[in-house]
Amino acid sequence: MAKQITAFGSRHGGAQGRLAHLGRLGTRIVLVGEDGRWGDLVAPSDAVARAAAEQAGLPVEDTFDGELAARVSTGPYEWKRMAGIQLGGRGAA
Repeated sequence: MAKQITAFGSRHGGAQGRLAHLGRLGTRIVLVGEDGRWGDLVAPSDAVARAAAEQAGLPVEDTFDGELAARVSTGPYEWKRMAGIQLGGRGAA
């Protein structure tokens, strides 16, 4: 997982991370690149997520503040997926 985080940061001019706890599913690591692109990974636990982030040198926080959110760029894929989730379509996971 640390290799994936490092590769994302390399492709996007660096990255910051935010952790989102998913209960029994684990912890999501949301990656936001310096160029505004974003992605995510799901770790089986908070401890695994934090260890992977630390190994990759990724600064992580538990809150997704407005400043970071404003940097995120979304494209047609994200909008289509969000609309599908809202409408109960195939975008829903």
